[in-house]
Amino acid sequence: MRFPRPAPPRPPLRLGAGALGLAVLLALAGCGAPTLLAPDQPTSLVILDEQAAAAAISRYRAQHGLGPVVIDSSLIRAASYQAASNAKAGRLSHEIGGTFDSRMAQAGFGRSYAAENLSAGSATFDEVLARWKASTEHNRNMLIPQLRRIGIARVDAPGTRYKRYWALVMAGG
Repeated sequence: MRFPRPAPPRPPLRLGAGALGLAVLLALAGCGAPTLLAPDQPTSLVILDEQAAAAAISRYRAQHGLGPVVIDSSLIRAASYQAASNAKAGRLSHEIGGTFDSRMAQAGFGRSYAAENLSAGSATFDEVLARWKASTEHNRNMLIPQLRRIGIARVDAPGTRYKRYWALVMAGG
């Protein structure tokens, strides 16, 4: 019985510092954070009628026997931050701007009765509200009985897939 001869040893590969650095950069290119917009890709916070949004959500909650919600400036800031974080990333995620718990703590609210709805693409508040009502989880969030305060924001990022990014942050108390 004959066994194949092992291949002769290869000479060591010698890369210059520049080639080695390039190899490391190429290897790491697919790792890490999501691709963010280039600095020249604008995002803009859209001025919303928050009171009209709160009234629409309150009417919807009343249809389900729940109390109204009011606008809270801290939650508007939290919603604006999350909508902007998603717009800059060009995708939707509850974790892009930090964990929900950490963002609620920064806004001065505990997590016990708090929720967040995100959406992208809708051009108007009525459109995004209809989408949230049609989604089991988002609808459940809007109908949490203990919620009393909301903040809502939309940030536009024309150079992204969805173009418009929405965040609704709700809390009790």
